[in-house]
Amino acid sequence: MRVLVADDERLMADTIAAGLRRQAMAVDVCYDGDGALERLGVHRYDVAVLDRDMPGRTGDEVCRWMTGASLDTRVLLLTAAGGIRDRVEGLGLGADDYLTKPFAFAELVARIQALGRRSAPAVAPVLEYRGLVLDVGRHTAVRDGRVLGLTPKEFAVLHVLLRAGGRVVSAEELLERAWDEHTDPFSHVVKVTVMTLRRKLGDPPVIATVPRAGYRIGPA
Repeated sequence: MRVLVADDERLMADTIAAGLRRQAMAVDVCYDGDGALERLGVHRYDVAVLDRDMPGRTGDEVCRWMTGASLDTRVLLLTAAGGIRDRVEGLGLGADDYLTKPFAFAELVARIQALGRRSAPAVAPVLEYRGLVLDVGRHTAVRDGRVLGLTPKEFAVLHVLLRAGGRVVSAEELLERAWDEHTDPFSHVVKVTVMTLRRKLGDPPVIATVPRAGYRIGPA
């Protein structure tokens, strides 16, 4: 899952991003509305976490623009104003959810995961393939009863491949969905991650390489 976090409180934004990355999410961070619009015009996000009260172009304006652009990205608004009128107003802008500061980080994660499951196409909270079970909510991966000790990036890559349901996923798409904007697109990070993931998954292989195309879940 790829998430955009936009909040002018830099410590807050960076702390949220660090926590979400530990949950195997790819996270881009910006500190104003203009930065959010710039990234939304370049990358496809599953969820955007927007602070309503950013100076300059506000989270409300970004949300309104996203609604007008008919983006598939789900929107979670953050604000210090927790009144019913504020929540109704925020949802009326086209936001999918609303969270009042201060909040418990576990609740933020749960809400983002729920919004991710409502993205297009909808994603099941538990993905399975021939004895392999990936539980996104619990952040666990098991194969034939054996718990897999996956890194956040390995988990993210496996999630993207399982979500594709057998469709070939290019290295470029994996890079877009599982890494953030600071990753060197010419690096071998995808190839190396798939290699270590295969080793942990064991036999029989469940990730097939499609020459000059990418990877998919299924027999070679």
